[in-house]
Amino acid sequence: MSQLSRDEVAHLADLARIDLDAAELDHLAPQLNVILEAVASISGVAGDDVAPTSHPIPMTNVFREDVVVPGLSAEQALSGAPEAEDQRFRVPRILGDEQ
Repeated sequence: MSQLSRDEVAHLADLARIDLDAAELDHLAPQLNVILEAVASISGVAGDDVAPTSHPIPMTNVFREDVVVPGLSAEQALSGAPEAEDQRFRVPRILGDEQ
């Protein structure tokens, strides 16, 4: 497996918009290499004869029937609201026009 160079770590940091100084790059490059080696060793454990699983014990989901039931009308939903406007909840504005 190839090792990540300091320049590659700097490029990854730039892509992630993380500002790293030279000391941090020198410190992180070996740590990222250890992580990549650990991931590579795990991917080699399961062979092609092992089926992918999400759980070690076979499990079956229990589903209920999807039954449509009537919901609240707009008037019922807004009946307990402190303020309503145009069939909507009225709340105080918390954001300015910078949206």
